Amino acid sequence: MCGIVAYIGNKQAFPIIISGLKRLEYRGYDSAGIALFNEGVKVYKCKGKVSDLEVHTTGEDVSGTLGIGHTRWATHGEPNDVNAHPHTSQRGYVTLIHNGIIENYGELRRKLERRGYEFKSETDTEVLVNLIEYIYLKGDVSCEIAVRLALSKVIGAFGLAIIFNEDPDLLIGARRGSPLVIGVGNKEYFLASDATPIIEHTNSVIFMNDDDVAVIRRGELTLKTIDNNLLEPEIQTIDLDIEEIEKGGFDHFMLKEIFEQPRSIKDTFRGRLSADLNDIHLGGLYSVLPRLVEAKRIILIGCGTSWHAALLGEYLIEELARIPVEVEYASEFRYRNPVIYPDDVVIAISQSGETADTLAAIKLAKSRGAMVLGICNVVGSSIPRETHAGVYTHAGPEIGVASTKAFTAQVTVLTMIAILLGKHRKTVTNELATTLINELGSIPAKIERILESNSKIEAIARLFKDSTNFLYLGRGYFFPVALEGALKLKEISYIHAEGYPAAEMKHGPIALIDDKMPVVVIAAKDSSYDKVVSNIQEVKARKGIVIAIVSEGDTTIKGMADYTIEIPEVHETMEGLLAVVPLQLLSYHIALMRGCNVDQPRNLAKSVTVE
Repeated sequence: MCGIVAYIGNKQAFPIIISGLKRLEYRGYDSAGIALFNEGVKVYKCKGKVSDLEVHTTGEDVSGTLGIGHTRWATHGEPNDVNAHPHTSQRGYVTLIHNGIIENYGELRRKLERRGYEFKSETDTEVLVNLIEYIYLKGDVSCEIAVRLALSKVIGAFGLAIIFNEDPDLLIGARRGSPLVIGVGNKEYFLASDATPIIEHTNSVIFMNDDDVAVIRRGELTLKTIDNNLLEPEIQTIDLDIEEIEKGGFDHFMLKEIFEQPRSIKDTFRGRLSADLNDIHLGGLYSVLPRLVEAKRIILIGCGTSWHAALLGEYLIEELARIPVEVEYASEFRYRNPVIYPDDVVIAISQSGETADTLAAIKLAKSRGAMVLGICNVVGSSIPRETHAGVYTHAGPEIGVASTKAFTAQVTVLTMIAILLGKHRKTVTNELATTLINELGSIPAKIERILESNSKIEAIARLFKDSTNFLYLGRGYFFPVALEGALKLKEISYIHAEGYPAAEMKHGPIALIDDKMPVVVIAAKDSSYDKVVSNIQEVKARKGIVIAIVSEGDTTIKGMADYTIEIPEVHETMEGLLAVVPLQLLSYHIALMRGCNVDQPRNLAKSVTVE
């Protein structure tokens, strides 16, 4: 994925675009570039971050009221100045920025080469910009028609912002499979990959759909399809405070978002939990609840952290609602020939709502007649529009690439769904429902108590910052948490880490344990506590170093483990919501001490909108 910002209006474009790119840098930070219309199109781009682009443009004339900007996460071609966006066509007529992948770029490139085009970069984007120019010149057509004709020949995904050297009053945007939002201001328009870079200028937006083309002239917007069908723009008002996308006094977005979890979880269940009435209200599921309750099978799909949330969802739904659940990687689900029945319910989980593999899996499931629901954080994103119904998490913007508060918000929603289904299916008694609802309501305050241990976790992190391997173990609800803890460490500290079910340790991983191997064991008191105690003894017998997550007041494991971190007691089904928090903090502090960029880890982007 990459970040796109564009502006046309009465203000100077450069400061608007640079500020927007900084807000979008979580989407890509390999290189950055900007093109401004100033007596013709002028392009400035370089390898590195947006701050490097600012240095690169120092002393340059960056005036102009029309411009496009880009921050890149490399797909085709390594990060360097030449591959950075924007790209300009060979004869200089067209300049564009692109998020996505043109799958048939090789075929298109060969055709253009036969017509005399030469290519400087390794990108698929340079093929597209030259294709538009070729059609524009050869066909003697308008800029808009050239874009639409070119896109009709493209296979793949794209979010585009395009300007023309001969037209200082025209900005064109287009999308297919890659998000693009139009911001509507006072005689000005914005294009962006999401709303975060434009919220300080306008809260009126249009969410573009696949194969939409926005033709923006100064003060005028025309929205149509690639096939030239006119569309009526649907302007929506977004509720997003500028404070939500700033660090708010924290050193990093990741730390801020870890500490936001008491609030984000509360916002996720606000208005949905009713302890007094012993009920859960999920309005987004009302229209489909009968079919959901009668489901013979539920399939949960997701990628990365969302897949770990789905694993917890499997445990929760099978335990409380007694419905068989399967958990699938969206990327695998879409490329094999899965068995999907018309009475299946598929629940897609995604923070961004734009994950390419998850969107493709949704379309596959719908084509087989399944009912598809979504759990998503971003209002107006593609997944809520593609699914039959769903639930928003209301976690607020998550800027840090390593997901934290989105995970706990997703698990909170899955917990509510499991309780709701259990009540309707009579597999959860009224007494248990009351207990579960009250316990879920207590989670934010209990996470607050865990966060008070931050300095202790930081001290433990200091002891292990130079480790080269970690092993994470957990049973039951703690197994998905072990996977998530290991993923967080890998993502931001670049330490190799693996998560395993604790009982599987003897089936291979135990061979790795020695006096240099830190083993993180999630050992809070639950039905498998005694078994986990035995696992810890096995680790210690092999001189392994144990960092244990334990329940408050635990004395047994405290006497065995080298280091312990306490979490409050809660109902077993919700212990994962608490146990993951110290693992997030441990990863954060280790990465920071290793000099890693915790908000922008290498090779990663926030949402994978391309294959």
